[in-house]
Amino acid sequence: MPVSAKICGLSTPETLDAAIAGGASHVGLVFFPPSPRHVGRDRAAQLAARVPQRVARVGVFVNPDDSTLDSAIEAGKLAVLQLHQTSPERAAAIKARTGLELWAAVAVRTRADLDGALPYQGIADRILFDAKTPPGAALPGGMGVRFDWTLLHGFRHALPWALSGGLDAVNVGEAVLGTGATLVDVSSGLESAPGIKDPAKIGAFLGAVAMC
Repeated sequence: MPVSAKICGLSTPETLDAAIAGGASHVGLVFFPPSPRHVGRDRAAQLAARVPQRVARVGVFVNPDDSTLDSAIEAGKLAVLQLHQTSPERAAAIKARTGLELWAAVAVRTRADLDGALPYQGIADRILFDAKTPPGAALPGGMGVRFDWTLLHGFRHALPWALSGGLDAVNVGEAVLGTGATLVDVSSGLESAPGIKDPAKIGAFLGAVAMC
């Protein structure tokens, strides 16, 4: 089955264009001010205008309020909302209010953490299995941390899902082979510095995905 890729945390026209040219199925815009990948309303609108219809615009949020969502959805012309640290109840309210495709991020360190996907049945359209960040970390993701992918061996997924956390051009083939993921999500693995994507790394990653 073909493997698709979301390039997350894009913040410049050059890197966005590299993701689109390389064949990304999704591009991610982060709406979370503590993140070095955060984009404001004006930048989000500028970037969204460059995205062709075949590529889905994903807004990445950390337990957002309604005003944050409304502003981001309008500016970024978002098709998908990716929610981190957001309870199933809040996610359900957001889904009902916006009607947009919703991804719920589940942070993983142990096998038991995978069961965090279960309460999102009937709410989320997709689960994003991401690595659990260290205690006290300021960000819920985008730190280049990976979890033990063997935890997914034999796991019966209740929902469509994607794999995130610590991916790069070198290991994405191993990740796909070991987990059966059909959608991978990458951010810090394609950066030359925090928040600064490298077009060459984006191209190399998408080339590696195409070989999966």
